Amino acid sequence: MIATPVFGYKSHISIDRRFGFIREAAVTSASAPDGRQLKRLVSRDNTGSEVWADSAYRSQKNEKWLSDRMLTSRIHRRKPAGKPMPEATARANARKSSIRAAVEHVFAHQKVRFGLFIRTIGIARAEAKLTLANIAYNMDRLIFHERRIATG
Repeated sequence: MIATPVFGYKSHISIDRRFGFIREAAVTSASAPDGRQLKRLVSRDNTGSEVWADSAYRSQKNEKWLSDRMLTSRIHRRKPAGKPMPEATARANARKSSIRAAVEHVFAHQKVRFGLFIRTIGIARAEAKLTLANIAYNMDRLIFHERRIATG
């Protein structure tokens, strides 16, 4: 799950499907391959055994790594180069997108509600800013769940 902030940084996150908390996060330069971040983001401590991700995370190496850990891959499939996407693959990707939308909501929340705009020089500063935004998002989610429990 990727968001591309301004000035060449990407925020990769792993969320808990049940509660929507950010569990793991990584910040990379825009030129870094996304697939290499999968092992850093996926944890058995999360509440599910399925991994939902963008097609940029799909590779034979990642698929094998997931199956070795008995995790089910729900990673999008790419469109074949120069050909139309097969109907079955398009339908499968559409079903996966409805689940993956939860991650995109995190990025939208950070951008709209927090006014997140990465305008830093250096990945350390960008990582600090994105880490603080992730913590603030988790605090927002905690308040949401606490209010929901209190109001019944």
